[in-house]
Amino acid sequence: MSVRYELLSRQILRWIMDHPGREVPFSTRTLAAEIGRHHSLIGHLLTGERRYVGAEDAQAIAEAVGVDLRVLFAPSTSPDRNGPTPGK
Repeated sequence: MSVRYELLSRQILRWIMDHPGREVPFSTRTLAAEIGRHHSLIGHLLTGERRYVGAEDAQAIAEAVGVDLRVLFAPSTSPDRNGPTPGK
């Protein structure tokens, strides 16, 4: 079972994208390109359509914007959010 991470706040993610630990703010597309993912992943996190990502994506997003993982994400406490349930 893979651990999933829940985005703590869409507003914090947006603020950090606008004020990253580098001089140039991130757009949805530039952040996605930085972590090697499709821009819809970041877009869905920002709109709330998606709240959970895998551990690798959570870590990549945090590193790209220059913050500790725990500033943006928390491990899911619900087994239903950690991955597929066997037999489903």
